[in-house]
Amino acid sequence: MFCRNQTTRATVARGSALEMEIRRGKFRKSVFLDTSQDSDIQKKIDHEIRMRDGACKLLAACSQKDQALEASKSLQTCSTRIMAYMTELQRMKEAQIMQKVTRRSSDAGPMDDRHPCKGKVAISDLRIPLMWKDTEYFKNKGELHRCAVFCLVQLGGEIFDTDMVIVDRTLTDICFDNTIVFSEANPGFEMRVELYSCCSEDDYSAGSTPRKLASKLSSSLGRSAGKKFRSAMEPGPCSPVGNGGATPLLLPVPSVPGPKYHLLAHTTMSLSHIQDSFRTHDLTISGNEECSYWLPLYGSMCCRFAAQPHCMTRQVMSGCLKVKQLGGEPQSWTKVYGVLKGTSLFCYHRQEDVEANVEPAFTIAINKETRIRASEKDPQSKVQNICISNQYGGEEVTHTLTSDSREDTHRWMEAFWQHFYDMSQWKQCCDDLMKIELPSPRKPTPVTPKQGSLYHEMAPLATPSSEGLLLQDNAVSAEIRALLSSYYNDSY
Repeated sequence: MFCRNQTTRATVARGSALEMEIRRGKFRKSVFLDTSQDSDIQKKIDHEIRMRDGACKLLAACSQKDQALEASKSLQTCSTRIMAYMTELQRMKEAQIMQKVTRRSSDAGPMDDRHPCKGKVAISDLRIPLMWKDTEYFKNKGELHRCAVFCLVQLGGEIFDTDMVIVDRTLTDICFDNTIVFSEANPGFEMRVELYSCCSEDDYSAGSTPRKLASKLSSSLGRSAGKKFRSAMEPGPCSPVGNGGATPLLLPVPSVPGPKYHLLAHTTMSLSHIQDSFRTHDLTISGNEECSYWLPLYGSMCCRFAAQPHCMTRQVMSGCLKVKQLGGEPQSWTKVYGVLKGTSLFCYHRQEDVEANVEPAFTIAINKETRIRASEKDPQSKVQNICISNQYGGEEVTHTLTSDSREDTHRWMEAFWQHFYDMSQWKQCCDDLMKIELPSPRKPTPVTPKQGSLYHEMAPLATPSSEGLLLQDNAVSAEIRALLSSYYNDSY
């Protein structure tokens, strides 16, 4: 007799955007499992579907070129995120099934529960060189080809977009100043960078091409015949370009009127590509010169690609320890408060020194060359010691650590083994702490009301705490700025 498994029953909110997509047959309900992680992803999918619907409506209502390009960019971003979330859901479902199969298998051996720590992965200073022809760049000949481009950066189920940049033959590089940070990346990550392009010279108003064609034909056919032909070409309700809302004309009209971005190039980067410097990476180029969105890419991408494993930035272990002083007597121990973090074991006199940011009394190096072992039990305390050996100038220096109980010693030993495992998985990212600058929040373009003067038109509204008026970047030179400021201050 069939019995529904309550633990894997799919639950999708009634009336949500996700439920409507399932009813349309775009998604299968079986991929959704009733877990907390699935519920979070379902909420993300529902949000992106609503954002996508809003972008479609905005794109249909846009009359300005820049607005249409931004709306189409949002549409592309939302669609990509939806597919990424669906893939993540499918991956989670497969992992859950495999976990159940492994548990049921009678011949399954002991499983290693040790997992590497996660970390931050950041890409910044993205530059894509262009390779224009001599006649286009130096002699400024030929048709001016202008495209709108942006990048999507994906790691797992997270997708971030860069700002849109207008590119023509006056530029030698496509520059994106965004800093994109993924906060919970595994060392086995794969980050995909996609460059999208759209020709910005086309007319993006809905049905603009048929209307222009109808206007020209009506003027050439005469007033009476042209009027009938033009009325037949006008789009009707619920039809982007149609014959009075009935049968559409045989014209190549996209499903959503407006500009459409196309994948121009892409690349996939992993842990092996990370270096604490500005480096070049190969790009795989899509399309050719016949495409309207084509740009003469050089075939490479320059960026700064860095990572910060959590074991390098967070405390792995802390607690009271006793450290045998170098060259001291067998019973010469120093009580310290130890903090294992990054490539060092910091030893403080007191725990309060850590919170007060006081310099540690001394530091013991913990890196890939460090050797740690558990010594024999002390005959008096019955507690094992921890020996840490490092090479300094060709000589081996050993520090001996102990704690107040066997449980504490065991916890410290496990923390050291986990730390070494994390460093072995993150590899070169644990040699030194790489610098990652947090991205600044995006600021909307200020809208300046006209106030009757050139100076006021160039100066955006400032907050009351600001001193003076701030001019837009690259508006005028410093000298002209000073002259305009003094002139209008005297005049008003």
